[in-house]
Amino acid sequence: MTTPALAPQSFPSRRGGAGGDYARLLRRISDAGLMNRRPAYYAVRLSLVGIAFAAGWAAFVLVGDSWWTLLVAAFMAVTFAQIALVMHDVAHRQVFRLRQPTEVVGRLVGNAGIGLAYGWWQDKHTRHHANPNHEELDPDVAPDILVWSQQQARASRGLPRLIGRAQAFLFFPLLTLEGLNLHVAGVRALRNRSVKYRGLEGALLFGHFAAYLAALFAVLPADKAFAFLAVHQVLFGLYMGCIFAPNHKGMPTLTGDDRLDYLRRQVLTSRNVRGGVLTDLALGGLNYQIEHHLFPSMPTPNLRHATVIVRDYCAEIGVPYHETGLISSYREALRHMHHVGAPLRTTDRHPVAG
Repeated sequence: MTTPALAPQSFPSRRGGAGGDYARLLRRISDAGLMNRRPAYYAVRLSLVGIAFAAGWAAFVLVGDSWWTLLVAAFMAVTFAQIALVMHDVAHRQVFRLRQPTEVVGRLVGNAGIGLAYGWWQDKHTRHHANPNHEELDPDVAPDILVWSQQQARASRGLPRLIGRAQAFLFFPLLTLEGLNLHVAGVRALRNRSVKYRGLEGALLFGHFAAYLAALFAVLPADKAFAFLAVHQVLFGLYMGCIFAPNHKGMPTLTGDDRLDYLRRQVLTSRNVRGGVLTDLALGGLNYQIEHHLFPSMPTPNLRHATVIVRDYCAEIGVPYHETGLISSYREALRHMHHVGAPLRTTDRHPVAG
């Protein structure tokens, strides 16, 4: 049974028996064999993504100097996002058990393949998993261009304050810049000494950018090259944003010293998206966000099977478990974003006297 999402920053106070709740759930999941590796699945998936990547660039060369190349750009946007999803699974050690092959493949498909810095993203994503939707600890809800709570809205200045007033209406248009943002963030992270193997990361990253741009301007005249670049990066960013937006946006947030046990921290801040095979494929299995957060190293194809166990267990121990359809997930996220911007709109209507 699906439980409606809790209001932001509203959590159950009962913590009795919390210490063993996750251990009991993990035992049930393990007994069902859902933590077992799926090498055949990943062999097929990696092969198909690799074939799509090669086919996309082959089509780019064969189509050549034609506006039909923009269809290739759209195809490559989807392919790049699917590669990013593979990188995500690799980083969580769903594919390889050992660290070395994980990092090698992660940097090859991320930095060299699609220009997404593996080291920067892994660090950021690890912090997100440790404290999802915690306003001070989760980098995914840190105030930047957008704000994620009314407290952040009131403290905002400059562009975030301006955008925050209408951020629900601007959200999808802003996602068209997400591809560029991912590339720039990876480059900026190279200045951080905490990033491991910065030289290698940078060489692969700039090698990708150089090869990508060289291919565009070698095959296409300038007008079509810029058009390809725009369509490719805009659709890539939009698709990436649409994959990740339903997962946590609009779900409860934590602040300050708020601490829940591991199971509640992951379940209460995450949202599942119902759907069939097409939804699983389009969202890379991240539509099972609750199960993914509870068991990050669980292979993607096992997540669907884990939902029945996790949903029933949450009902058993009285923990709300929220799932909805894809369109409804966006609606919930946008409604929350509009609510968050309310203090800024109120300030516009009633300016404070100087």
